Amino acid sequence: MATSQDTRPLRVLHFVSGGFSGATQVAIDLCGQQPGQETLLVLRRRASVDPTPRVQALRAQGLQVEVVPRWSHTVTIMALKRICREWKPDVLVAHGFSEHLWGRYAGLAAGVPRLIHVEHNVRERYGFWRLRKSLWLAQRTERIIGVSQAVRDALVRLGHPADRCTVVLNGIELSRWTQGRPWNEREDAIVMPARFAGQKDHFTLIRAAALMAEQGLRPTVYLAGEGKSSWRQRAEALARKLGVDQQVRFMGHVSNLPELLGRVKLCVLSTHYEGLGLGLIEGMASGCCGIGTDVEGVQEVLTHGETGFLVPHEDAQALAQTLTRLLGDPETASRVAEAGRSHVHAVFDRRRMRQQYLDLFLQNR
Repeated sequence: MATSQDTRPLRVLHFVSGGFSGATQVAIDLCGQQPGQETLLVLRRRASVDPTPRVQALRAQGLQVEVVPRWSHTVTIMALKRICREWKPDVLVAHGFSEHLWGRYAGLAAGVPRLIHVEHNVRERYGFWRLRKSLWLAQRTERIIGVSQAVRDALVRLGHPADRCTVVLNGIELSRWTQGRPWNEREDAIVMPARFAGQKDHFTLIRAAALMAEQGLRPTVYLAGEGKSSWRQRAEALARKLGVDQQVRFMGHVSNLPELLGRVKLCVLSTHYEGLGLGLIEGMASGCCGIGTDVEGVQEVLTHGETGFLVPHEDAQALAQTLTRLLGDPETASRVAEAGRSHVHAVFDRRRMRQQYLDLFLQNR
């Protein structure tokens, strides 16, 4: 006979950084109205950003949202512990580094029955002590989820228990990325949707643009994303030095990214490593021809020559050649772009991601 515990909605708390990262977007996408679940999103405040506008926007979408401070790990843990004791989640899902550490400490202290750790990248800056903390917490964590096979493999290499590590590929809300124009109405331009950070490789794309300019080809390159000002300033200085500062456009945060991706032909993710390249997936979903660096977390997004193109790491010449060929061969570019869009719709649907998480949550209820 079903009890009230069996019939009430499963309460799931998602804890993540309040930044504009892929991990944050995934956590948002896992919240909201879902059958059999009640969700609460808790954001860890970024020191330099007022979270109020974003929190208001998320609440307007029907999400339950709270914010905890980040100026001290102890303060973060205590604030999240208080929320857990008041809201009483059945499951706490802690996303991303280093939030997954402080989130699980708070969950343990508050007596949350089940803890889930979601790892969103392959090369996090663990260091000795943070790795020890993560491995200690792993023994008290029901499931450790990697957002790609590469991430799961990296967790196991670091010593996390293989029997608790699994893969749930990230997904996107496909309906949001449907503003794509017909191929012959798109701009002969390139977009890279990525924040400025040491992980991303805007420099190789800028160098590729300079090599193309030497051959008389000057497509506009849109760099869409915020990130660290120091990395953006270095990229701006490189563009000026190479004489492509007029065609490389530093756009910062783009509020209507689907519109931009929907009017450009080529989407590039030039990077040193990824968990799973969401920006590239969104570009492909929008009908762009996808080009990515041949590294972990990108290799699982596309198949070279079929659903997109891979280029060697930090190889500006190879990237320039690929971009030049695709801009000069619209038939190939449009064919591969359409195959890429179909692949994304088949593999990276948010509905599939949500269902896989729900199945994991319900396994031991």
